[in-house]
Amino acid sequence: MTSPVGSKANKSKFDCYDDLAEDEPYFVIRADDPLSDALIELHAYIGAGQSGASHNKLAEIMELTRERPPRPSDSPKYRETFAISQAMEVWRRNNKR
Repeated sequence: MTSPVGSKANKSKFDCYDDLAEDEPYFVIRADDPLSDALIELHAYIGAGQSGASHNKLAEIMELTRERPPRPSDSPKYRETFAISQAMEVWRRNNKR
């Protein structure tokens, strides 16, 4: 049986992990995250310029998040996620090609 595309055993042809600069921040969304597939689909719709589908997928994500209470905003996991986001913005600005 072939491993699913995008896994360690069957990397996507667009996998960029080996191409990351040593100081380039990155963020991994794993399949065990209940929002993972919807978030990746949203990213694809946005990248493809499909605003209607993007809007619908975001609405679906918001509905999914209503089903359980969010972690506190001061959660160490979320604080780090926001720090990574900020680091990505700074890195991109400083490394424009």
